[in-house]
Amino acid sequence: MRGSVLVMAKAPVPGEAKTRLAPVVGMHGAAELAAASLLDTLTAAALAYPVGRRVLALTGDLARAARAEEIRAVLEGWLVVQQGGQSFGARLSDGHRQAHRLAGGPVVQIGMDTPQVSASLLRHLGDLAHTANRPVLGPAADGGWWVLVTTHASQAGVLTGVPMSRPDTGRLTAAALRAAGSEPVEAGLMRDVDDADDAAVVATQAPHTAFARQWRRATARAEGAQRAPGEAEDSP
Repeated sequence: MRGSVLVMAKAPVPGEAKTRLAPVVGMHGAAELAAASLLDTLTAAALAYPVGRRVLALTGDLARAARAEEIRAVLEGWLVVQQGGQSFGARLSDGHRQAHRLAGGPVVQIGMDTPQVSASLLRHLGDLAHTANRPVLGPAADGGWWVLVTTHASQAGVLTGVPMSRPDTGRLTAAALRAAGSEPVEAGLMRDVDDADDAAVVATQAPHTAFARQWRRATARAEGAQRAPGEAEDSP
């Protein structure tokens, strides 16, 4: 096993995390789903890499987050740093820089949007980057990317000039790496969770995750709340 894992995450605070899920499950439900996804991600990453090789780059106030105590417990043995930089690209670049300095490369960087990710896949991607001595980039189904493995911290510097959260972010990131002399190895396609359609698909693909369990609970509550007014009208 080589390298380290870097998780880029936002504290799952109601009204601030996974807000595109709120129309279906509400703001608190969305935060609970974000927390479950983060817990799945941290668990897989901890199974993949030992203490000293796990870095969480965090933004937001964990004290106000859903399932804060569970998250803190899972973070035992992690190096927790604050995200630095104004833009998302700058924060990603800074996260890679900090992870290379604190834990060593290759750095396998993921977000908190792929709760279906496995420890074996994360280890494989780190080994792949080491063997090829090249970055590894995994495209996301929405046109972005879900994983970036850097063998040198400087490779992530290109992210500061790439527009993020766009349908062409993955293509532009690959092109930027290539232009900087670091031809990326392509990892497998994965779907990250942005909206309710994504959540339903990912929960079906990985039914035993904390995210899937939370999704089933949240949607059941939402369906019950929708039925309740009609049931009340029909009751004597």
